[in-house]
Amino acid sequence: MRSFIAGLLLGAALLTPAVPAAAQTVWEMPTEYPATAIPGEGVATFAAIVNEKSGGRLTIRPSFDAARGIKSAAMIGAVQKGEVAAGDAFAGALGAVDPLFGLSSLPFLATSIADARKLTDLARPAYDRKLASFGQKILYTTPWPASGIWSKEPLTSATALDGLAIRTYDATSTAVMNAAGAKASNLSFSDAMPKVKDGSVTAVLSSGDGGAGRNLWDFLPHFAEVNYALPISIATVNLAAYEALPADLRKIVDDAADATEKRQWTAIRTRLDENYARMRANRVAILTEVPPGVGQALASAGKGVVDDWRLKAGTDGTAVLDAYRRP
Repeated sequence: MRSFIAGLLLGAALLTPAVPAAAQTVWEMPTEYPATAIPGEGVATFAAIVNEKSGGRLTIRPSFDAARGIKSAAMIGAVQKGEVAAGDAFAGALGAVDPLFGLSSLPFLATSIADARKLTDLARPAYDRKLASFGQKILYTTPWPASGIWSKEPLTSATALDGLAIRTYDATSTAVMNAAGAKASNLSFSDAMPKVKDGSVTAVLSSGDGGAGRNLWDFLPHFAEVNYALPISIATVNLAAYEALPADLRKIVDDAADATEKRQWTAIRTRLDENYARMRANRVAILTEVPPGVGQALASAGKGVVDDWRLKAGTDGTAVLDAYRRP
């Protein structure tokens, strides 16, 4: 995957002709995730397409691993203020900005790729309206593989959740894990890794994708496939920056966003197998048959959290959830 990213960016650089500096527009586009994680690949793909097709008139400069110091929860604010023109953020973390964005990471709601696609399509108009209020628009969405639990010790029964010091990725997952008996902390990956390394965090709620990108197997050699959620990341652009482009460049951006979205939702179909192969090669013990007690404890803890989300998400969120659940 590293060669994939490097090839995209190098190819775009080689194919972009030199243009006068005055004619160039540069957009910074960060993500807090590694270039090898699926959101990182999305940013690199989008940048490569725009950089090539625009002939150097518009340049997207991607950055990874929160190199700009902007984590997902702060991305909407950074794009709104123009600190960066565009950015990719984990939608669950954006729930701190507005509860609506926590929809895709509600527990045990969308547990297949088809379900995640359906939920995202239903929610897209609501996301668009909400983001417009922050002066930005969606470029594309990226699905994550299903969230599981990386841990230092195997989760052999529900009692393994008692007091488990686990990193969670949004307020909802924090509430679920605490209700199941764990001691959860809502942390970005960059904030979580030092705690994983020093042993103060002994479990991480993440997909195999995000965890593999951070080499969690060096510290947490067990992975339980609990299928907690298939959440999404959202890439957005500052609306004023987008509208300032001439019409032909806006079309290039739109086409690149469409192509990236298609690529991301296609790539997810083989991603799980690729991740598991890497994890097994690094001696991760993957638990695909989760003990019933663990699943039941998490499902029970999740019910009240979803009801609480409905109260906070407003009419837009409730309407999307009801439409998704409608037969």
